[in-house]
Amino acid sequence: MTAHKKGDPTTLNRLYGRSSTHKLRKGQQELVDKLLPQISVPEEGELTAKALFGEERTMHFEIGFGGGEHLAYRADLLPDHGFIGCEPFVNGVAQALTHIRDGRLANIRLHMGDALPVLRRVPDGSLSFVYLLHPDPWPKARHAKRRMMNDGPLDIIAAKLKPGGEFRLATDHPVYLAWSLMVMQRERHRANFEWLAESPSDFLQKPGGWVDTRYAAKARREGRRPYYLRYRRR
Repeated sequence: MTAHKKGDPTTLNRLYGRSSTHKLRKGQQELVDKLLPQISVPEEGELTAKALFGEERTMHFEIGFGGGEHLAYRADLLPDHGFIGCEPFVNGVAQALTHIRDGRLANIRLHMGDALPVLRRVPDGSLSFVYLLHPDPWPKARHAKRRMMNDGPLDIIAAKLKPGGEFRLATDHPVYLAWSLMVMQRERHRANFEWLAESPSDFLQKPGGWVDTRYAAKARREGRRPYYLRYRRR
């Protein structure tokens, strides 16, 4: 992972998180050993649809896909699209590989590690969707620079989205929600994004084609409400 710049909470050059929590089961380890190398993002070169899938496709990018529920659902829903998913957490990668194997999903490429270096290798203006669903909120103020929702990462996302492309964010953490709304308001003034909410209740309603992740389900069980934010690239 690359180092982050100190002192400026609006820049971020790496993601922070755990790499594992418990030992993989035998079947999961076999998927990591055998399937993951077959569908991993190449280590070098531009990440075009043609390079990844052999043809031009509508491209999606998910930052921190957790257990892969949303990534697999969208890939199954849109089999002629191409999906890149990044996740540093090996247990989550193993779960995503299970979804990919069981669903026979040939339109997903994975990276186990930091999303930002991979995202930088995607050509500008080539993504139709970028997803950031239930990221680590880093709720303490001194950790604000570690949040993905900062000007630096959002500049990269804006560059990679094509005009009219969509950035989708979900969070169940009120501190992260307030922070994200503040940052995205600043982005509106910088003319990068426009919020697609048409009424005050829109960010409480899950849009069509958006499946909840295990983190959203956990939030509901624990009495927290997920919030859904959609932004269009200007």
